[in-house]
Amino acid sequence: MTNPKTGIRMGKNDMVIDERLFSFIQSFEPPYPDYLYTLRREALENDVPIVREDMQGLLRFLMQTRKPERILEVGTAVGFSALLMGEYAPEGCHITTIEKYEKRIPVARENFRKAGMEDTITLLEGDACEILGSLQEPFDFIFMDAAKGQYIHFLPDVKRLLTPGGALVSDNVLQDGEVLESRYAVTRRNRTIHSRMREYLYALKHDPDLSTVILPVGDGVTISIKR
Repeated sequence: MTNPKTGIRMGKNDMVIDERLFSFIQSFEPPYPDYLYTLRREALENDVPIVREDMQGLLRFLMQTRKPERILEVGTAVGFSALLMGEYAPEGCHITTIEKYEKRIPVARENFRKAGMEDTITLLEGDACEILGSLQEPFDFIFMDAAKGQYIHFLPDVKRLLTPGGALVSDNVLQDGEVLESRYAVTRRNRTIHSRMREYLYALKHDPDLSTVILPVGDGVTISIKR
């Protein structure tokens, strides 16, 4: 179908590609462990936001090719993406993930326990801005999937924490195509997020310390490598 506001062709889960093409591409994906399928189904049934299917494939690819040893995730939800990264990152890697929504924290912890990854994944509870400011250890892979209007505020600490040559991956940067619209074409309640996301994309693409590509995967993703 076509998004009536943007004219962009949307597919499954509002992705910015044709639905048949999306299904064709996904048909080649190797299977995931059963526990990830179960967790994905439960999340979707309970309207818990998790990374979209093609983003899942990209994360798996990045784990297997970049082989990060220290991973930071901003936005845990129920732990699906942390578990996905833990499944495909190299043995001995460690993941630190941040979540402030109190109702989801015990669910994520239980999911880590059931998957046998409670020693691989450390969940930090609280506001990401405060926690990021307190972290000192460097990370070679950072995945941002939290409040989209806060990405621009997270960026200074995220850059500080990212090792040279490390990758910053930011999810949901195209906002179902709405980010390309004029500020006054989006609903008033979305205007702050809209302007901040545009500011974030500009900052990534014009930062001399980062090399960034914007990809129409899922709801849009950026991959930034620290120079």
